[in-house]
Amino acid sequence: MVQKPAPDSTRRSEKSRRAIYDAALALVGEVGYTKTTIEGIAARAGVGKQTIYRWWPSKAEVLLEAFLDLSEQFAEAAAPEEQAEYGIPDTGDLAADLKNVLRLTVDELLDPRFEAPSRALTAEGVVNEQFGAQVIARLLEPQLQLYVRRLEAAQETGEVRPDIDPRIALELFVAPLAQRWIQRTGPITYAYTDTLVDYALGGLAPR
Repeated sequence: MVQKPAPDSTRRSEKSRRAIYDAALALVGEVGYTKTTIEGIAARAGVGKQTIYRWWPSKAEVLLEAFLDLSEQFAEAAAPEEQAEYGIPDTGDLAADLKNVLRLTVDELLDPRFEAPSRALTAEGVVNEQFGAQVIARLLEPQLQLYVRRLEAAQETGEVRPDIDPRIALELFVAPLAQRWIQRTGPITYAYTDTLVDYALGGLAPR
């Protein structure tokens, strides 16, 4: 008798994890974060809720990891094939590079796949300080460091004053966009982010 190979638990776990990611993102988009539950995610993913609790302590952590995975897929799709690590391209034109990446950010913020989970994570991070620290450390800060590295490169080429702090400088265009998106104080457009870059670089350029 030919013995059947044992089930591959690694593949089974990865399949379940992927189903849970998809279920969490879909439910938040359909019913909102408040009405999304671990039980609902489990039912949608076709797994037991104990499977979810074995990997994550709450729906917030499930959603964060699902969103990180989605963002990674988006970044990989946006990066050139020859680029080993995702980052802000350096074409030698700082303004063009920043405008390009902010336009991609606009696309992401307005994409229904991203908007609902983004808003849910932002809101939960405001009311839950411990979870908010996770969002900053695992999601926001790695993205902001891409801007830091690009601005540091611009300092080396003389496009940006050597005395500025890149981590503070990036907030001149990133923070207004985030504030407008969170509070819905105005439209999120390419023209808006292009203008943010123009205004910011006017203050960062060598005098």
